Amino acid sequence: MRRLNKNYGDPPKFSDLGGGDISRDQQTRFGLNPLKLMGCFVVCLMGLSVLFSISIILKDSSPNSIWAVADARVLDNDMASPRDFGQEDDPMESFVKHKKKLHSAGFEHEDKLLGGLLSSRFDQDSCLSRYESASYRKESPYKPSSFLISKLRRYEALHKRCGPYTESYNKTVGKLRSNGMIEEEASDCKYLIWVSFSGLGNRILTLGSAFLYALLTDRVLLIDRGVDMDDLFCEPFPEVSWLLPLDFPIYDQFKSLNQKSPECFGSIVSNNSSSSSSSSSGYVYLHLVHDYDANDKLFFCDQDQSFLQNVPWVIMKSDNYFIPSLFLMPSFEQELLTLFPDQQTVFHFLGRYLFFPRNPIWGLITRYYNSYLSQADEKIGIQVRVFDTRPGPFQYVLDQILSCSLHNNFLPEINQNESSVTPKNQISKAVILTSLSSGYFEKIRDMYWENPTVTGEVIQVFQPSHEGYQQTGKKMHNRKAWAEMYLLSLTDKLITSSWSTFGYVAQSLGGLNPWILNKPENETTPNPACTKAMSIEPCFHAPPFFDCKKRSGIDTGEVVPHVRHCEDMSWGLKLVNPIGVNVA
Repeated sequence: MRRLNKNYGDPPKFSDLGGGDISRDQQTRFGLNPLKLMGCFVVCLMGLSVLFSISIILKDSSPNSIWAVADARVLDNDMASPRDFGQEDDPMESFVKHKKKLHSAGFEHEDKLLGGLLSSRFDQDSCLSRYESASYRKESPYKPSSFLISKLRRYEALHKRCGPYTESYNKTVGKLRSNGMIEEEASDCKYLIWVSFSGLGNRILTLGSAFLYALLTDRVLLIDRGVDMDDLFCEPFPEVSWLLPLDFPIYDQFKSLNQKSPECFGSIVSNNSSSSSSSSSGYVYLHLVHDYDANDKLFFCDQDQSFLQNVPWVIMKSDNYFIPSLFLMPSFEQELLTLFPDQQTVFHFLGRYLFFPRNPIWGLITRYYNSYLSQADEKIGIQVRVFDTRPGPFQYVLDQILSCSLHNNFLPEINQNESSVTPKNQISKAVILTSLSSGYFEKIRDMYWENPTVTGEVIQVFQPSHEGYQQTGKKMHNRKAWAEMYLLSLTDKLITSSWSTFGYVAQSLGGLNPWILNKPENETTPNPACTKAMSIEPCFHAPPFFDCKKRSGIDTGEVVPHVRHCEDMSWGLKLVNPIGVNVA
């Protein structure tokens, strides 16, 4: 202690610190005694020691160590599963945060009406996605024709005049309820009722098909809400609902309608009894399901469909995207070509006009997008649909996904031999993978966590849900499915699965020309693993092969240049832009 006092007992001279001479008496008077000065000096030395240690640590830290911490945080998030799809945060709050990000990044395009496709006569709060969705997408390279825009405005006026509980609707329903026995002035409104049927992807595509048919035939489209249609989608038309009222006279008969029903179109035309049948029942049933027969397919022949012009109620049940065959009908062809000069954009525009997620589902979408996708330089969607009924995942499917992703520059190769060397300007890619199984997501995520990429790109892999199996009819399952389709449509590049209507919806809404995973055979990875799609349009899986004039078989994929066979289903039909397709 004596030695310590000897070393530190004498206070430093203030002249050394730039001050004047101060006597010991003055120091004591102002509280600057030697013991206190010694304590201050020790504290200062300890502080300098800590600062020096920190500077050494920061100097030795490399960018890799910093990214290691970031990667660990991402992995922790993944392992705990991404933000729960069931959380009910305020979607408006999520949108405000998203807008601030766009503004700070200097990127904010505002085409809320999608080039005139949408009407401005809506209350924004009732359907936030209608006017907010444009800020989550890159601007579409496709523009709606002026004829399509005017056709939609005219339809909206028709729907307002003839929709549920209007005077015209009540008149027409009254005649149906009385089986035509009530004598009153006939309404000039005709209706197409779409019956909710099949899985969600099929329902979206068939409803788009039904709407186009209604446009072409001046009918008012009303939809059977089924289990959850009113829970999933906003009202698409201003002021008057598209939902068929629950007190519709034959609502409870929809499920029993089939090919054997006396009102079935196929039966009527085959028996040449169109006039008597339609007058007795007041409606005609269209059976356009995948199991329809040759008589039902006469719907696509002008001469057989003509009698429908005088039928007030047409009820349709379908699980097919049948629009390509409408383009082969002379009575519709010219109008369709004027509505859609680029034929591959039909569902792109119809889907963006009709289908907007309701606010709770929009909340699922925006929360997930802002949490996991918004900051990435590139967003990649991978949609996996496996038709093997055994529990997965399957190695041959994983190999196929990776082969397609790597060979077509969706994802970079990994470097298993060298430690990570992080470039100064890294490119980040966010991959959203949708599948009923979590196995493919986990394998790909771990691959890019455990190994550096040869390009130095940062790859993050996310999966919103993994339901295990398709649960058609369950509300939350369909909410998640609709949210995932929409999230896929917000990506920059997309891989989809053969035969999957889930993928068709995503690619068309997003205006994305996907790579399609070829359908595996005998549990073997196909070579090549995937094929570039000819267009952004869905595939019609069960088209007719019939020449209506000659009443004989024909290859309907070779009739006109804008209707071709599908890449993923050789007998299917899809719309293409013939200018951009290699016909060979």
